Amino acid sequence: MNGNDKQHRSLLQSIARRAMLERGLLPDFSTAVLAELGGIRAPATMNNGPVRDLRGLLWASLDNDDSRDLDQITVAVTMPGNNVKILVAVADVDSLVKNGSSIDEHARHNTTSVYTAARTFPMLPEKLSTDFTSLNFNEDRPAIIVEMVIGADGSLQSSDIYRAQVRNHAKLAYTGVAAWLEGQGTIPEALGAVPGLAENLRIQDRTAQSLKNVRHVHGALSFETTEARPIFENNEIRGLEVEKKNRAKDIIEDFMIAANGVTARYLSSRKLPSIRRVVRTPKRWDRIAELAREQGFTLPPEPDPKALEEFLTKQKKADPLRFPDLSLAVIKLMGAGEYVADLPGVTAPGHFGLAVRDYTHSTAPNRRYTDLITQRLLKAAIAGIPSPYSNEDLEVLARHCTEEEDVVNKVERQVGKSAAALLLESRTGEQFDAIVTGASPKGTWARLLPMPVEGRVVHGVEGIDVGARIRVQLISVDVQKGYIDLRKVGPS
Repeated sequence: MNGNDKQHRSLLQSIARRAMLERGLLPDFSTAVLAELGGIRAPATMNNGPVRDLRGLLWASLDNDDSRDLDQITVAVTMPGNNVKILVAVADVDSLVKNGSSIDEHARHNTTSVYTAARTFPMLPEKLSTDFTSLNFNEDRPAIIVEMVIGADGSLQSSDIYRAQVRNHAKLAYTGVAAWLEGQGTIPEALGAVPGLAENLRIQDRTAQSLKNVRHVHGALSFETTEARPIFENNEIRGLEVEKKNRAKDIIEDFMIAANGVTARYLSSRKLPSIRRVVRTPKRWDRIAELAREQGFTLPPEPDPKALEEFLTKQKKADPLRFPDLSLAVIKLMGAGEYVADLPGVTAPGHFGLAVRDYTHSTAPNRRYTDLITQRLLKAAIAGIPSPYSNEDLEVLARHCTEEEDVVNKVERQVGKSAAALLLESRTGEQFDAIVTGASPKGTWARLLPMPVEGRVVHGVEGIDVGARIRVQLISVDVQKGYIDLRKVGPS
């Protein structure tokens, strides 16, 4: 493999496809799916059950610059007493993707869209996810509405869920909106073109900040990660760009967390089951406490999200440049999230990192199968009919979605490492500062600090643990397998 090869993108696409097949995922839609898709000729109409017409509200989508599958749109409505009503409209994907259909079976198998370095493998055919079931600009669409009345202090005053017809009046992107909100850029053209939308977005921003403040008071954790995406120029990889948090992303993140909590409680109040998203008590709290001690901070002997958040906040202020590295170490030590079936009368565990007891995934049904399951449960709850899934079904689905999420993450990481290997193959022998991100009998991994690239430490691993700073030398890379091998040469 020559680093000057101009077909980096196609190479990574073939690596991604092979990685999916090797791990049992479906990179292509079957003939049965395509035949079924051919019979769907238009977006769904809302002709059954009570439906509200909310098309006149100042709805807008806010997503990544290149997103085409628009799962949700939002709007704020001011109310007396400094309260704000936040409405989140979630695309009614179930209207066209029926439980047990061939399209549904494909989505159920993969459980999510797979986002690799050079290509996205969508969970649903793009005819649906980017068109018929997407809340596209200037199109009337059916949706599930999560309504939340938020007090001036960020507390949830009341909530409701119902079906409605909506219309997206502006397709907005995080980058431009964040620059405008933070006073670093001019108002985006799509935002300025809709009278009243700019002020509406500022209200959404203030409300999101107040929601975040309440969560952090209750111990929600402040993380910053270094997720990167490759930058291509004429199909050749030129670098890795780290995606950073910003005010616009915060709006959607905080509204989605709140909406997911409302959804979980809505289903529970109607005695319907749900699939909850949980992050249990950190498995390596002792090592998290050790990292804190190294910075002069004492954590209690038992896991405590408020104390951990106090430590993270202090460190972010004291050392903002290195805070993403600390975040990464703590995230790795907390352990992965998982899906569990929440059955009526049984208390499900909460989400440690978000400091919330009630949390389900509901706001991205074009991209995640758990959200489509939740949507079907919500529609049953709204209609007052029994759950479309048995308790046993949901327990099986929760386990399946957890297992497949791990598989998908491995595929995405493998292709990401192949992209990084393409960048690094001409730098064999060079030395880098790094932070240890994984240490187990299976192996030790470290992330290079000059760039968001992770490799396996194959020499000199004795006595190092997650969060340790080390100096490494790049020994070799294997682009096809996504291997980046490092040797520890000293402390950082």
